Amino acid sequence: MNIENTQSQMRKGTLEYCILAVIRRGEAYPSDLIAELRGAGLPILEGTLYPLLTRLKNAGLLSYRWVESPSGPPRKYFSLTESGHATYVELERTWKELSDAVASITDPQRSTHHI
Repeated sequence: MNIENTQSQMRKGTLEYCILAVIRRGEAYPSDLIAELRGAGLPILEGTLYPLLTRLKNAGLLSYRWVESPSGPPRKYFSLTESGHATYVELERTWKELSDAVASITDPQRSTHHI
């Protein structure tokens, strides 16, 4: 078993949810997203983030606007669409269910659910 691959797949599975969670709080510039995700302990590269943002935008979950920058090219700021907000709410519900289920298996003493 390749533990690094398993760990990577676990992170990738939560990345869209985390990105939507950050943007849900307000418009976000990609480098700010990277900083916040890394600060929370989720290692992410620009080469991973930009295609993901494009996919979320193409799916109708994100919109963006260009903002002039005093030091360089305009910046693209992302925000949630109504569909993006609805998707976030559904992913939040799914995450809580999954988290509770995993906790009930890995730490039955702490679990809120009993089998």
